[in-house]
Amino acid sequence: MVVFALYKVAHILGMVLVFMALGGALALTRLGADRTRARKWLAMTHGVGVLLLLVAGFGMLARLGVHWPFPGWVWGKVVLWLVTGALLTFALRHAQWARLLWWTGPLVGVLAAYLAIAKP
Repeated sequence: MVVFALYKVAHILGMVLVFMALGGALALTRLGADRTRARKWLAMTHGVGVLLLLVAGFGMLARLGVHWPFPGWVWGKVVLWLVTGALLTFALRHAQWARLLWWTGPLVGVLAAYLAIAKP
């Protein structure tokens, strides 16, 4: 049971890192600030967060006894993980999408939480 709790904490840390990097990227983009130095730190933070989400998520699946073939809610979470991974690229490269992405990020997070909690 302790290992499952550690996976959960790592998963939450991954979410925090991903959304922290996304918020920073969107703020930089909206303000038109120089992104050369910040981009490296944002990308590293986002990358570590996405990796933690993946490893901890599949670790929790193993602890829950969810194996291949995966149920639909797991595939939904994988798709949302891919979207989360792509959000930083769009935030840094497309300033005109910053307002839309500001609301897309939390929506993706809420959908992922719903799939994890309800397991429809």
